[in-house]
Amino acid sequence: MASLSVPPVLTPPRDDAVALHKAFKGFGCDSTTVTNILAHRDSAQRALILHEYKAMYHQDLYHRLATELSGNHKNAMLLWVLDPAGRDATILNQALNGDITDLRAATEVICSRTPSQLQIMKQTYRARFGCYLEHDITERTYGDHQKILLAYLGVPRNEGPEVDPSAVTDDARELYRAGEKRVGTDERAFIRIFTESSRAHLVSIANAYQHMYARSLEKTLKSETTGNFQFGLLTILRCADTPAKYFAKVLHKAMKGLGTSNAALIRVAVTRTEVDMKYIKAEYHNKYKGSLAEAIHSETSGNYRTFLLSLVGRDR
Repeated sequence: MASLSVPPVLTPPRDDAVALHKAFKGFGCDSTTVTNILAHRDSAQRALILHEYKAMYHQDLYHRLATELSGNHKNAMLLWVLDPAGRDATILNQALNGDITDLRAATEVICSRTPSQLQIMKQTYRARFGCYLEHDITERTYGDHQKILLAYLGVPRNEGPEVDPSAVTDDARELYRAGEKRVGTDERAFIRIFTESSRAHLVSIANAYQHMYARSLEKTLKSETTGNFQFGLLTILRCADTPAKYFAKVLHKAMKGLGTSNAALIRVAVTRTEVDMKYIKAEYHNKYKGSLAEAIHSETSGNYRTFLLSLVGRDR
């Protein structure tokens, strides 16, 4: 369930574009007005505002925001104004080709999305950056990590709730034989099952594995695999079961200890606000006995804090 708060009576996109243009004029930028408008418009409404702004002022609003804002506030806003596929494509391009390669971020985005989302994202990546996502993954990754990312991007999977009990039992047994029952690990079996299974099927496999071998599939992954390959498998499994719980953990780790991983905080906040942020907030509270909004408030400041809390929603 989304956390985005939209006014009951919307301002016409053209009026929003005019207000944003006024916020950019003069000395400095009226960041409060920018946030008040863009943080309270859904994806379709933001697209209309971008269209109206370009039609009226012959300038791309995205690039104007890049010149008017700064720091983490700018980074978050520039992702937010994109459509979901464009946002994911941009995160992936930055993670694979930015100044600092972030394979965990790239793996998280790919392994947490549905097949239909991935197909649109691949098309957007090609159109936006002039190359195939698979090419950049091949250039930046290797081994089993590369194999699972490419397979997860390329293999079609059912998105429905249908499950074949006999196939579930067979796959659970195959994973056991490929891991715990033998010396070494048959990574090919894990790649095949994790990239070909629907989310419903994979959850059923995990339940069957626990019942058949008195051990969780997640523990098996942790003992049989390592590194980014393990991270990809765990992301697929956890997002098949409860995506909100997975992202609550990502947010907690981003704000835990000294310093804050603003890249992870921004990534989750802007990509999940219109999807399941209310569920993420509930999972965060249940797991960590605290408020996500309060954690964000304590770890951020200024316009950046105001913007993130506008997306996530303050506690009542």
